[in-house]
Amino acid sequence: MPSRNIVKQYIPESYYHIYNRGVDRQAIFKSPEDFAVFLSIIKRHLSNEPAVSKYGHPHPHYKDHIELLAFCLMPNHFHLLVYQFQDGKAISKLVQSILTAYTMYFNNKYRRTGRLFQGTFKASRISQDKYLQHISRYIHLNPRDYRRYKWSSLPYYLDGYEAEWIKPQRILDIFEGDNYENFLKDYQDHKAMLDEIKHELADYSSRGVTLRR
Repeated sequence: MPSRNIVKQYIPESYYHIYNRGVDRQAIFKSPEDFAVFLSIIKRHLSNEPAVSKYGHPHPHYKDHIELLAFCLMPNHFHLLVYQFQDGKAISKLVQSILTAYTMYFNNKYRRTGRLFQGTFKASRISQDKYLQHISRYIHLNPRDYRRYKWSSLPYYLDGYEAEWIKPQRILDIFEGDNYENFLKDYQDHKAMLDEIKHELADYSSRGVTLRR
């Protein structure tokens, strides 16, 4: 099952749900270009061949250490689901490489300074298949219109999209022939009910009561 969401040591041959949001819940993606740049940074670190900068310097390459299984980029936060092989420091190195490069891009584009993300990224280790299924579904259902949403890995699960830097097969293999789209729809009904209850009880939240799913 998922462990505590702040971990100091990453266990080899393990699954992790990684996430972070903008500082003070501010937007970290303001345009389609921003989403695309974030994904391009991930791609250059996980593609089959190492990438080099415009100055000819090699970018860190983590293909042999980490697989990206699923992702979803939302306007003010992101989710990544990864599998780490042997290197216990690969997750930290990869995420820091991504966030540092993206922050530099974002600050330069929007003429701002300082932190973009809310502190250290969070990571939750997943040790059972049923939780792994749930997390993949949770990630893909983040957008309200999830089937049409452009900035998630769902097309790689349902529409035959392929890329060398995204590897959905570890998740799909868990289903043993079951339909992943039906799996999403089953949960959508349950999620809609939870959203309705949350809306009805919104006045409790305004009085300081925390509503949890």
